[in-house]
Amino acid sequence: MIYRDKLKQIRERFGVTQVSLAKKLNVSKSCYSQYEQEKDTMPLKHLITVVNTLNVSLDFIFELNDSLQYDTNHDVNLKLSGLRLKELRKNNHLTQEELAKKLNIAKSMIGAYEHGEYFISTHALYALCKKFNISADYLLGKIDNPIYFK
Repeated sequence: MIYRDKLKQIRERFGVTQVSLAKKLNVSKSCYSQYEQEKDTMPLKHLITVVNTLNVSLDFIFELNDSLQYDTNHDVNLKLSGLRLKELRKNNHLTQEELAKKLNIAKSMIGAYEHGEYFISTHALYALCKKFNISADYLLGKIDNPIYFK
C-alpha cells in the first residue's frame, strides 16, 4: 500500500469528489477509483496533480510523516529531481546498477531518471523514500531543504 488510505481520507476531508479529480486528470471516474483503491497504480504525474489540487504533501499521502503540507510554491522539477536522485545514490555508495536492482527496475531507467528525462515511477519513488528515509517532496524538487525521516 502506497497511498490508498490517505488519498481517500484527504479527498473526503476537503470535500472533493472522485468525479472532479478524474476530470482534472482527464480520466474516467472508474479509472480514478481504481487509482484510489490501488487496483491500478496512479502515474506520478497524476498523483502530483492530485496533491497540488488538494494542496497537500506527497510525504503525507505516502504516510512518511504527519506534515499535511509544506511551505512551498514549487512544482516538480525533473532536472532537479534527477540531480537529487543521483546525489542520493552516490551518498549511499551505490552504482546505477545496484540501485536499479534494489528498485527492481532497469539500470537504463535510473539513468533516465537522473537525467530528468522521465518522472520517477510512483513505486520507485515510494521505495526510494522508504529505503533512504527521505522526503518525496524533496526528491521531486517541490521543497528546497532535505527532510530525512526516522
